[in-house]
Amino acid sequence: MGQLFIDVYNSNQEGEFQNICEQLADLIPSYLPEAEGKIWHAHPVWFLNGNPIVGYSIQKRGVRLLFWSGIDFNEPELNVHGEKFKDASIFYTHSSQINTINLARWLGKARNIQWDYKNIVKRKGKLERLI
Repeated sequence: MGQLFIDVYNSNQEGEFQNICEQLADLIPSYLPEAEGKIWHAHPVWFLNGNPIVGYSIQKRGVRLLFWSGIDFNEPELNVHGEKFKDASIFYTHSSQINTINLARWLGKARNIQWDYKNIVKRKGKLERLI
């Protein structure tokens, strides 16, 4: 069911942004098949055991691919960092910019480096490392 909603989200995007979203929606589950994809806070997000791992959204700069624990991946291409949490992102403006080798590596790190966002409200905003 989640993939259907992701497909609808992607089909509502325009031009090259739609191509980027469709490519990411195909690649993420192929490299992270155990993750559950769904629309969360109006954007496609993939979860492992209920913890958000990776997602994307449309912003002025392009399609933002965000890794919730990405700051700890130590990947120079993930150079947009969140201010309060452990997220790191990259922006795409064309589908040719998606490097599948990098994406596969980042998704592997997303599986192995996780902060507990699932319980952040229960812990009153404090993040704890899971893996």
